[in-house]
Amino acid sequence: MIELDGSKYEGGGAILRVATALSIVTQKSCHVFDIRRGRPKPGLMTQHLLGIRALNELCQGELKGDELGSEEIWFSPKKIQAKDIQVKIETAGSISLILQSLILPCLFAPSPVKVSFRGGATDTFFSPTIDYFRYVFLRILEKMIQKKVADIKIKKRGFYPEGGAEVEMKIYPTKLNPLNLTERGSLKKITIISGASEFLKEKKVAERQVAGVKEVLGKFKLPIEERLEYYKTQSPGSQINLVGHFENTTIGVDNLGKLGKSAEEVGRETAKNFIQ
Repeated sequence: MIELDGSKYEGGGAILRVATALSIVTQKSCHVFDIRRGRPKPGLMTQHLLGIRALNELCQGELKGDELGSEEIWFSPKKIQAKDIQVKIETAGSISLILQSLILPCLFAPSPVKVSFRGGATDTFFSPTIDYFRYVFLRILEKMIQKKVADIKIKKRGFYPEGGAEVEMKIYPTKLNPLNLTERGSLKKITIISGASEFLKEKKVAERQVAGVKEVLGKFKLPIEERLEYYKTQSPGSQINLVGHFENTTIGVDNLGKLGKSAEEVGRETAKNFIQ
């Protein structure tokens, strides 16, 4: 059994996600201890707990220590199976972080795997937004295989604190190839994806986030494409993504609206992060 110290480096949940995913792929058992020791509240939070349980369901393995607040788990995987996985999240736990755990082993399944989420957040703090996941993360992954990795259907968005999202993702097994990203190549265009709950439509939050981006990027005269969206959600919230489409790669940044911060400032902040 491989022993892994979850307090290393940033001391967050990434070690747990990567370790358990690779455990399934390599078919090697792992023991992860001091989980999230670098966080104010160490141990398993809802999205970590549900993520490793979904992984265990994928391979019908043996999992111990899987309870909220647990700072260590023992995981012994079995053969990956193709099946439909249902994940119910009763908090605003991050859907993107759970998908980060699931997608790698699902690529090694014998046939496509469908993952359905009820509840949780598509766009929440300390996590990639669902748009960053599908328009940046998946695009990079697809460069390793030269074909579509997954289909994502967002039936309902979810923001903190109530969550309430509904998402379906179908992942297609494939073979991964080496990838060289040392040269970005020339910029083709930048896509601004700005969205907010319908609670904020009257205040034109999505439009104002874009206006903030243009205050920063406008002077560079770059090719920019805009997409504005409003969603029916249980909690008010907003998100914005900047996706840079280059000749050889895709890069991006995301951001969330916050109480006390204007929509324009959210946009300006996102644009500054993009050009750094």
